Amino acid sequence: MNPTAEPSAIVPVFDGHNDTLLHLASNKAKPAEMVFGAGDGAGHIDLPRARAGGFAGGFFAMFPPPLTSTDMDEEMKGTSYDLPLPPLLPLEKAQASTIAMLSIMLRLERAFPDDVAICRSAVEIRVAMAAGKIAAVLHIEGAEAVDADFANLDVLFAAGLRSIGPVWSRPNIFAHGVPFRFPASPDTGPGLTEIGRELVKECNTRGIMIDLSHLNEKGFWDVAGLSTAPLVATHSNVHALCQSTRNLTDRQLDAIRESRGVVGLNFATCFLRPDGAMRADTDLDVMVRHLDYLVERLGEDGVAFGSDFDGAVIPATIGSVAGLPHLIERMRAAGYSEALLHKIGHENWLSLLERTQGQA
Repeated sequence: MNPTAEPSAIVPVFDGHNDTLLHLASNKAKPAEMVFGAGDGAGHIDLPRARAGGFAGGFFAMFPPPLTSTDMDEEMKGTSYDLPLPPLLPLEKAQASTIAMLSIMLRLERAFPDDVAICRSAVEIRVAMAAGKIAAVLHIEGAEAVDADFANLDVLFAAGLRSIGPVWSRPNIFAHGVPFRFPASPDTGPGLTEIGRELVKECNTRGIMIDLSHLNEKGFWDVAGLSTAPLVATHSNVHALCQSTRNLTDRQLDAIRESRGVVGLNFATCFLRPDGAMRADTDLDVMVRHLDYLVERLGEDGVAFGSDFDGAVIPATIGSVAGLPHLIERMRAAGYSEALLHKIGHENWLSLLERTQGQA
């Protein structure tokens, strides 16, 4: 990629987090291949809009949904909220939904061989991007599908799993997730369990990236004390600018920098706005303020995107993956150089994967 390209050029974006596989799995009316290939008017990522927005790939989450559905977006529209943690998800249900989403990703690669590639390394991502393919890295958001003996971890790894968030915002056998509260501290309770500590070691051994985004503060520091890999939050923002439990304190950001880790900017408006509200009428300048803060705290090599496409209410000006150039242009207007745009757009995630996998 040429960092001295003309300012009007689209910056390829390799993104830290999306919930597109869950969105595709939830559409019972049409096959996933049809929805991804043509779009359904509801999701954030499909093939035509990915092409329009310069979406080069990212971490595709396999997220086992809660047992009971609640309209979290509606509950988080206000400027104060405290959502209860969902109950523990049984292993068999988590495994069934995870395998279903893995199957969808495999089918997309088979249905669109010239457009989609499941990638297992930074080298494979670079090859896919050079070929104009969407480079998909498989991620688990909430490790409920992993058994206590780790018997299926090698199977998932062989299928392409390269990133795990030990928890979503609910407890499991590995750790305690951070609840959705505003305003509040991320220090909300216990951290890793003994099995959770073993999970960190198993991930380090295989070169699987550990995502800290949904861990509470105690869990964050437990991982920081155990892991030999860089610290990563794929889709989290700055607590000093938005006092959500899901955001990172200055001390956490400093630890990520010291480990040569990365934070992906979450586009979810409730983690961006100073009032913590989940509202689409959020100006992109709010995102730039978080990016400025992250670059100042982490350095230019520690900041990336972690959109949460298909998993949250994002600014209407972006709207979908096709709107990524609007954010890039706002960053240009704020003085971001072409070299830094390319780092944040994709290079920092690829470099992070090289550092993580190189320690396996």
